[in-house]
Amino acid sequence: MPDVEKIQIPTTESLLVKAVSSFVAFFEAPGDWVRKTIVEPNQKKYPYYHQQFRRVPTIDQCYDDDVICKFEADQQFERDRKVDSQILQILRARVEDCFIYEGYEANEKCKPLQDQYTEASTNWFIKYGDLGIYGKAEACYFKQKHRLIWERRHGEVGTGMKGQNGKTTE
Repeated sequence: MPDVEKIQIPTTESLLVKAVSSFVAFFEAPGDWVRKTIVEPNQKKYPYYHQQFRRVPTIDQCYDDDVICKFEADQQFERDRKVDSQILQILRARVEDCFIYEGYEANEKCKPLQDQYTEASTNWFIKYGDLGIYGKAEACYFKQKHRLIWERRHGEVGTGMKGQNGKTTE
């Protein structure tokens, strides 16, 4: 194949193009300078989907008539529930993947993952179970308070009630 010389096209700009670009640059230059010297150095670099919220007081730290504090506690509660639900979903997916990958030996090899998932799901249900989809922080707080009172009187939940003489009855 014969060598073909590359054809060079002259890139001279017309006078009109040069005038318009210098006119635009005259007005853009201050904005570019402010952005590069003031805005960008003082900006935090994180993806938009990793928004970080400050921790707010929990519902037990709010006064009865403080509506704003209760609202913030409810918002924090909802964010925490979403995070805990995602963690549980990831653990469930890991257990399922382990069972698929290991096949016949899954019962032995996936036991630690399965125990971790079982404990996490139990803890999730202790905190968020029976609250419903619109459960609020106050309902969760009272659920926790009632559980602690029950455990003080009757022992751990699920072990049966203690009778008058201290023995468990089922």
